[in-house]
Formats: sequence, structure tokens, C-alpha cells
Amino acid sequence: MWVVFSLVAALLAAVVVTLSKVGVKNLESSVVFAVQSVLIVAVAWGVVAWQGHLKQVGEIDRRTWVFLIAAGVLTCASSLFSFQALKLGQASRTSSFDKISLVFSILLAVFFLKEKVTWQVILGAALMAGGALLIAFTREAK
Repeated sequence: MWVVFSLVAALLAAVVVTLSKVGVKNLESSVVFAVQSVLIVAVAWGVVAWQGHLKQVGEIDRRTWVFLIAAGVLTCASSLFSFQALKLGQASRTSSFDKISLVFSILLAVFFLKEKVTWQVILGAALMAGGALLIAFTREAK
């Protein structure tokens, strides 16, 4: 079932990139990010409330808060950089280059989460990174 959720997330992320590229055309990328962030907060808390999980917020321990806050700050930084890249470059190129995060995710998972990787994961990551680099640095069609 996780594959279905991942594919839907990937499809929605692609639509977001396309819509955001239009949004950053005449606005500063930070303004676009701020507008989208407000909507994300409203929808996220609406889903939590609708699912009846609001009480879990009070059950979050201090250590988990630290990790969630750090991840939130880094998500903001990542998004700000992504929106600025999108403003300056083509959606297909900036979006593909952003996918190199997969390689970083695998490395961090191995070193910090002690996850095991197979040769297939390494090969797949290398192919994805190679493809992202190829797309990102291909000369523009004229």
C-alpha cells in the first residue's frame, strides 16, 4: 500500500512544481512559499482534527519535539531554496535536480538510522542521480 501513497505523492509533487512555477513568475519566491505554507498549515491541522488526533499533540515528548522542530525548520529552508531555484530555472530541470535528495536520504539512513542497503538500492540511487544530473545540465533546446 505504501507504493500507492508514494506514487500519488510523486504525482501531486509534480503538479505542485508546475503550479508553483506559474506562481513564482511575477512574485518573490519567499512570498509564494509563505502563501503555500499558510494553506499547508490549515489543511494539515484540519486533517488532524478531522481524524480525531488532536489529543496526540499533548502526548509528544520533549525529544520528539526537538526532532519535529528541527525537521520543520529544515523543511522551510529546503522549500525556500527550491522555490528560488524554480524562479530562476526551468521546472523540469530544477525538479529533477532536487531529486538528488534521494541519494542524501539513503546516506543519512545508512549512517544515522543504521538501515541496510542492497546493491539494487545503490544502483538505483546512482541511476537516479545520474538521470537528475543529465537533465539538470542538459543544454536548453532552442
